[in-house]
Amino acid sequence: MPSQPRSPSPAAESAGGDPRPQRRPQPPSRVPRQPERATRSVRPRRPRWAMRAVTTLSVVVLASAGIGHAVVTSLDAGITRVDAFKDMKNRPRAGHGMNVLLVGTDGRDKVSAAQRRAYRLGGQPCHCTDTIMIVHISDDRERATVVSLPRDSYAEVPAHIDTTTGQRHGPHPVKLNAAYAEGGPQLTVATVEAMTHVKIDHYLEVDFTSFMRTVDVLGGVQVCTSTPLKDSYTGLDLAAGTHVLNGGQALQYVRSRHLDGVSDLSRMKRQQRFLAALIERASSSRVLLNPMRFRDVTRAVLGSVRADEGFGTDELLDLGRAMRNFSPSSSEFTTVPIGQMNYQVKGIGSTLKWDQAASGRLFQALRDDEPLIVDHPHRAAAPVPVEVDPRQIRVQVENGTATAGVAKRLDAALAAGGFAANHQPVPAAVHDAERTVISYDPRWDRSARSLGAALPGSELRAVPGLGPVMKVTAGADFQDIRKVHKVKLEDPGKPEQSVVRGNEVVCPEAQRA
Repeated sequence: MPSQPRSPSPAAESAGGDPRPQRRPQPPSRVPRQPERATRSVRPRRPRWAMRAVTTLSVVVLASAGIGHAVVTSLDAGITRVDAFKDMKNRPRAGHGMNVLLVGTDGRDKVSAAQRRAYRLGGQPCHCTDTIMIVHISDDRERATVVSLPRDSYAEVPAHIDTTTGQRHGPHPVKLNAAYAEGGPQLTVATVEAMTHVKIDHYLEVDFTSFMRTVDVLGGVQVCTSTPLKDSYTGLDLAAGTHVLNGGQALQYVRSRHLDGVSDLSRMKRQQRFLAALIERASSSRVLLNPMRFRDVTRAVLGSVRADEGFGTDELLDLGRAMRNFSPSSSEFTTVPIGQMNYQVKGIGSTLKWDQAASGRLFQALRDDEPLIVDHPHRAAAPVPVEVDPRQIRVQVENGTATAGVAKRLDAALAAGGFAANHQPVPAAVHDAERTVISYDPRWDRSARSLGAALPGSELRAVPGLGPVMKVTAGADFQDIRKVHKVKLEDPGKPEQSVVRGNEVVCPEAQRA
């Protein structure tokens, strides 16, 4: 389905080294890995969906409350077990830290009829998965790195027996999400290990029923968007701005794939933002220090989880104690680098082929337990992706306050951010504006949204007939140039790999709460 129609755009709107730190000394104590144990009976696989995996990481965060062994033990008893590592041979050598494979599956058969109608969950579930993430927990338990693996990645599955037909297959190419359909958790783990050469220590599989309950028991999760988000498939309909989503709305947010021309890659970025926001919410003291809230949230999270035999009570408690101070700033998010979009494979169709050199460096960093982001005192936040190149957006700045020099500073900051500011700030008709306002002609709405992304919290005000120049009236909410965010045109045909910290993608309001 095509993306949301846009307003007619005049010609002015045409879209026109990785340092590694030295290894830190390892702490004397490490969470021991449990040996693989015998298989228990496994329930039939639950089919796919789009972002249940995010809830599983919150188990690690929530365990940091240290509520007690008895609570976590009772929760552990309710987890369905699966032997994701049965008979696996020639596995990669273990690195440092812990690697968890998070797989999101469909659980719409458990959702009520009312919820199906409200959140567009009709149709039949399928035996496949479209959300796969590697979560690397550092050896010192101070950092988590989340790597999203696109569902349409070109992959080659090793030899296996099809879990549905019982037929033996030799190695062959597939899309990555098809590995689950053919061989369940075991083939999924084997395929990911073969592609990344990263040894997977634990396997966690979550469906979206627990995701919805978790968001609701947390009292909602806050997200913000610089552009309207509307998807007729999922029913998502969010205006530009900040929103507190309940479980069903959050489900729509992370499932939506029909918002732009790079459906899966954009969706993965939204999933990462939501996971950071979920960690922000779950790691707040109001949740973690309340035993009843902790119990309710962890029950919601673990209600539909399938996990390997080695991930149990001791792992949850040990990891939780080590991560008491975990926060969004302790997490970093990225997507495996893509070398070729629309890589055609006979019998499979269009796939995404990884950039072998760049992805090799990424997975080497995981094996070596190295952060993807190098700390330095004045690291700039990652630019916000926008629809229109800021160099093509003309801006006139006005001072709507009684403070001299405000418009001049804002004009200079916008120019430094790449916008075509005219360097001729003028006084506004009013001098007591509390909020910065962007006035724009509706024909240039994409330019206005792109400018709004650089001035989060500003008001977008349509003024028919204004023409192609955006008028920015600086209000009292503009304090200094640090209020202006960096933006960058993102070419859908050439996605760039970026690494961001969780605190860089959660809403500013959430960080102040």
